[in-house]
Amino acid sequence: MAEVNKNDNKRRSDNKSRGRRENNKPVDDGLVKLMVDVRSVQKVIKGGRTLSFSALCVVGDKKGRVGIGTGKARETVNAIEKGFNDAKKNMITITMAGTTIPHEIKMKYGASLIQLMPAKPGTGVIAGGAARPVLELAGIKDITAKNHGSNNKINTVRATFEALKALQTAEQVAESRGKTVEEL
Repeated sequence: MAEVNKNDNKRRSDNKSRGRRENNKPVDDGLVKLMVDVRSVQKVIKGGRTLSFSALCVVGDKKGRVGIGTGKARETVNAIEKGFNDAKKNMITITMAGTTIPHEIKMKYGASLIQLMPAKPGTGVIAGGAARPVLELAGIKDITAKNHGSNNKINTVRATFEALKALQTAEQVAESRGKTVEEL
């Protein structure tokens, strides 16, 4: 009877990955991941406090594609993983003019107002706070950014993301209006 138990244990040790997928390996998709902020959130309930975490993440390929996402979970690792997955789902392709943006733009999200201005080649990324990682992972090499109003990281990242999404070249504007670039 003891021998049967040993065989049972042997079978279990051979089949350790029961219920798990074998092909669950990360795929190298060329994206750079950056975690901007992790916050701990406490909720007071009858039995005490429950602690959970919120993560703000940015992913980009530094070639014109960038995405932002947030994740919430009871553990930091799970929150960060959810944030990166959300950021991958929300990726956009931005319009660039060389190594900078085509025009100046202001965008407001919540109480944060971000102003993005094109810069000459060699200037670098002049941005502070949470706008910097979004601009760097988007692949913009020369830009000046100014954050007016609230410097809340979530609102600043979202305002920067929306500003990058709203960028258009002169050709795109002319095409949408049914005119040529010279007529504008």
